[in-house]
Amino acid sequence: MIENLSIRPFVAGTDTSHLSDIWFRASMIAHDFIGEQTLREQKSLMEAVYLPMANTMVACLDNRPVGFASLMDDHIAALFVDPDCQGQGIGKALLRHVENGRNTLSLEVYTDNDSAVGFYRAMGFTVVSTRETDDQGLPHPNAKMLWNRA
Repeated sequence: MIENLSIRPFVAGTDTSHLSDIWFRASMIAHDFIGEQTLREQKSLMEAVYLPMANTMVACLDNRPVGFASLMDDHIAALFVDPDCQGQGIGKALLRHVENGRNTLSLEVYTDNDSAVGFYRAMGFTVVSTRETDDQGLPHPNAKMLWNRA
């Protein structure tokens, strides 16, 4: 594990704005094909709906949030790392943390996000289905990926 990295539960009062900022900045890079206006609209939903309803774990370096993973049962609804901290193993640490105690995990990823698809494949996920539109019905293909404990 990365030195000084800790993973703890989400605290709405102190984490919401930090995590939505991480989500937005990472999404502007990884999901640039969606467009800034749509991402700004989704940022409000992230703060008001998605973070509060999910089981979210926060990765911190020296007590500063640098990433998070949000789960709905055994489905990873979100996994994002601060763009300034990517490539250090934080995403891998979050994924290993949420795998603990589970036999299976699922997620959906934009197929145009090559780095995320590659990351999840390297972590043992396989594509089980695809669809041509995202949750909003926009033409952004998604892949459903599944991980099973060996």
